[in-house]
Amino acid sequence: VQIVESGGGLVQPGGSLRLSCAASGFTLSWYDVTWYRQALGKERELVASITDNGDSTEYTDSVKGRFTVSRDKFKNMVYLQMNSLKPEDTAVYYCHSVEWWGQGTQVTVSP
Repeated sequence: VQIVESGGGLVQPGGSLRLSCAASGFTLSWYDVTWYRQALGKERELVASITDNGDSTEYTDSVKGRFTVSRDKFKNMVYLQMNSLKPEDTAVYYCHSVEWWGQGTQVTVSP
C-alpha cells in the first residue's frame, strides 16, 4: 500500500496550488481521506477531510473559505485546492487514509 502526494511547491502570497493524493494497493475511493500539515517546529495539524462518498467535508478554521477538498472516485484521487495562500500555510502537507500516510509534499509560501 502506498499513498503519494504531489503538487507542492513555492508560491507567492495570494497564490494558489492544488495538491493531489493518489493511492496504490487499496481503493482510496472507499474511505475517508484527511489532509494534514506540519510546519517546521510545530505539531502536525488537521487541515481538511472528506468522507468516502464526498458528501461531507471539514476544515480547520484557518483555511475555511480558502481551501477546498474534493475527490474523483473514478480516478481514485483526492485533491486539496489551496487559494489565497499565506506564509503561515507553509508546511509539509500529508494525505492520510485508514492507517496509511503519504511521504508529504512541501508547500512554501514566500514573496
